[in-house]
Amino acid sequence: MALPKIVSLFSGAGGLDLGYRDAGFPLAFAVDSSEWAIKTHKRNFKNTTSIAADLIDLKPAGVLEKLAGVLTDGEPIGVIGGPPCQGFSRANPAALASDPRNRLPILYLEIVAELQKRYDVRFVLFENVLGIKDVKHETAFTGILEKFKQLGFVERVDEYCALDFEVPQNRNRVIISAFTSVEAGSGFSPQKTPRENLDVRTAIGGFPEPMYFARGLTAADIPHHPNHWTMQPVSKRFSDPDKTMTSTRSFRRLSWDDPSPTVAYGHREIHVHPDGHRRLSIYEAMRLQGFPPEFVLEGPLSAQVEQVSNAVPPPLAQALAEATIRALAKTDTASRADDERVA
Repeated sequence: MALPKIVSLFSGAGGLDLGYRDAGFPLAFAVDSSEWAIKTHKRNFKNTTSIAADLIDLKPAGVLEKLAGVLTDGEPIGVIGGPPCQGFSRANPAALASDPRNRLPILYLEIVAELQKRYDVRFVLFENVLGIKDVKHETAFTGILEKFKQLGFVERVDEYCALDFEVPQNRNRVIISAFTSVEAGSGFSPQKTPRENLDVRTAIGGFPEPMYFARGLTAADIPHHPNHWTMQPVSKRFSDPDKTMTSTRSFRRLSWDDPSPTVAYGHREIHVHPDGHRRLSIYEAMRLQGFPPEFVLEGPLSAQVEQVSNAVPPPLAQALAEATIRALAKTDTASRADDERVA
């Protein structure tokens, strides 16, 4: 079965894209508003057309224009992505139903509608935070599901935890999978794995000490991995963590023998290393997200923090991609059965 080419919207650094690529999908096109995320994308997905553009400004017709030289009219494609979720996040106590970012999922689907005019959109995969299903966002979420139906998709809503897909991190997300047939929709079922050896020690134990941020520091100055760097441990709490460090949002210390909490950091909120003497390095956070060692993030420290925080863990993404393949195969089987009945 030839797999449809992938169009990735709100791609970020490419965690979701990596999973689909590693499952065998051709990754044709990716777009994100972050220049640094797209530089990361270009570095790690050399055969993909990746562009930095704000989809609000680009608009659905603009996406179609960008794809004109990438895809052939009528080609089968799949659309994947996770619109920015700060407006729905439970970690944001000030989140409002009226947050303008809450319209980005509808923009995502408006782009899908535009793509349907020229391409054969076989499936859509949409990732977001659990908060999108909260009561205060009920109108927005209902509108999203109605839009899927209007576009002719059979959609289903599931919640998945990264711990069930070999990721040492307690990260829960909503996945909306949508296909053009009932058979495919009912066949979408990512295969979970046992929650074994999913602790911080197994993931990052034994790593050498990282480099600390300093003006003029370059990736070439950082041994072990280009992203193995972090902020200088300035706070006095780092000098005697066992006595002075209480668990707060800004000083959340990991435990060696437990999975990491969600890798989603704000300004100066990178989790504290289990030893308590510093914060995690970007590379350590990447490994807790399930990124492979060969993957490299581009940009200054703040841009790397944003990229690793926003990424879909690649092992979860690959499980979703493999479930997509099985679901599409059910569509092909059903189509062949219909052809045989007609014959």
